[in-house]
Amino acid sequence: MVEEAKIKGLFPSLEKELVQSMSEQAGIRTFKSDELLMKTGQHIRATMLILSGLVKIFREDEEGNEFFMYYLQPGQACALSMICATRQETSQVMARAATDTEVITVPLEYMDKWMTQYKSWYHFVLESYRSRFEELLLTVDHIAFRNMDERLIFYLKRQQETLGTNRFDVSFTGIASDLNSSREVISRLMKKLADRQLIRLDRNHIEIINLGMH
Repeated sequence: MVEEAKIKGLFPSLEKELVQSMSEQAGIRTFKSDELLMKTGQHIRATMLILSGLVKIFREDEEGNEFFMYYLQPGQACALSMICATRQETSQVMARAATDTEVITVPLEYMDKWMTQYKSWYHFVLESYRSRFEELLLTVDHIAFRNMDERLIFYLKRQQETLGTNRFDVSFTGIASDLNSSREVISRLMKKLADRQLIRLDRNHIEIINLGMH
């Protein structure tokens, strides 16, 4: 059972009756940092709403190479799990906890029922689709039309905004994996940014000094 106050606090657009039903019918799952929430080919029987933590959504090719798509934060839902659940299809993406994470799980039967029963749920689902689609378009734009140095700056800005800090832990190998590049290329570009005093490097820590004017 999920606390009503917790649901209402993170999902204020949901109407009172829906919050009550969600509290009674939905479940809670916790995931440790780096644990998979969803993998390619998995049948999705419930959709996920993020209560706490951070979830990384990415694609994986046949050789196990990863490509970062976007993050899910508290108050957001996994739109792709909604699509797979309603159409009874297998997942085409991977979801991994970037930090210790807690999610609300809504069984398929209630997701369908709430779509017709509660306007606020209907609009929440549509807004989740729209927001994630816009993030995907932004990512595709940077993949298709930008050089790797511009993609790297876009990636670092996104990390800064998502984590809410100018200083965070990340490895060159991790960035290379997210951007489907090589560690050597990322290392070279990061050092160029550091030489221009746009960032500061300290072992596995990166501090953003000023990427806003680039």
